[in-house]
Amino acid sequence: MKALLLKAVGQPLALERVPRPRAGDRELLLRVRACAVCRTDLHVIDGDLAEPRLPLILGHEIVGEVVARGPEAERFDLGDRVGVPWLGGCCKHCTFCRSGRENLCDHPIFTGYGKNGGFAEYAAADQDFCFAIPPKFSDTTAAPLLCAGLIGYRALRMAGDAERLGIYGFGAAAHLICQLAVHQGRKVFAMTREGDEAGQEFARTLGAIWAGGSESEPPEELDAALIFAPVGSLVPRALSFLARGGTVVCAGIHMSEIPSFPYEALWGERAIRSVANLTRRDGEDFLALASEARLDVHTESFPLEEGNEVVARLRRGAIRGAAVLHPGSLS
Repeated sequence: MKALLLKAVGQPLALERVPRPRAGDRELLLRVRACAVCRTDLHVIDGDLAEPRLPLILGHEIVGEVVARGPEAERFDLGDRVGVPWLGGCCKHCTFCRSGRENLCDHPIFTGYGKNGGFAEYAAADQDFCFAIPPKFSDTTAAPLLCAGLIGYRALRMAGDAERLGIYGFGAAAHLICQLAVHQGRKVFAMTREGDEAGQEFARTLGAIWAGGSESEPPEELDAALIFAPVGSLVPRALSFLARGGTVVCAGIHMSEIPSFPYEALWGERAIRSVANLTRRDGEDFLALASEARLDVHTESFPLEEGNEVVARLRRGAIRGAAVLHPGSLS
């Protein structure tokens, strides 16, 4: 099969022919129909996430068709369409797993990092960490839901019942969570890269009542701020706009250093917290809610062969919504 391989950190992906994977005992073999490209893929390529399995097939927002099953795999039938997220497995025995916090597992397995992912024609995945895809979503629109949507949803949950919600970094996750927040009756204030007027207009079309650059001050105090951009300096910036009791949620898996700030900025029961990975319950709840909310998933589709160009465009913020790779024909 053809696949995009990361052979060394900091190097371009290599398009090569590699053996097709086989389904293990509790695994599904999937013919990949679509795989979205996530900023986490950039962090793996750049070495921000240490010690990826190399050579590695990236990609953890996979939509695939079940074409074979391992001898103990019974959750899905041949021909079913399933989604594969970042969390590809957990130990199921540690304190975190036993308390419903498998996202913090002591020995997790991550798709497209500790095991091969979906930048390929086929992928193998643990049946217990696959989701049924709601029929209303196409392969292309379903793919970004499996990380951008899921991580965004977990971040939104950590905002509690915040009515005035700030969103920093308006990429794949933010454009989905903006819509979900509006669906829930919240007021969204969007902060994009400085000078990105097109991005600000995009945010307004999705329901944000205000949009400006990341250095701008929103017109109202925020009850919570979700930070999707991997820029540590945004943390004290967002904190300065929080109402008492508000929360800054850092939603990325990697962020640059957070500058120091005075205790006064945190005082008043303000809080800063991070989002780590996801749970299977997150996936089930979010996919059901995504169908109900009628999310308008904005995507740009590309053949697998253009993977390096897609990575470059994502790095410079030139993707509106989410980029999706297709190893076969575009759909």
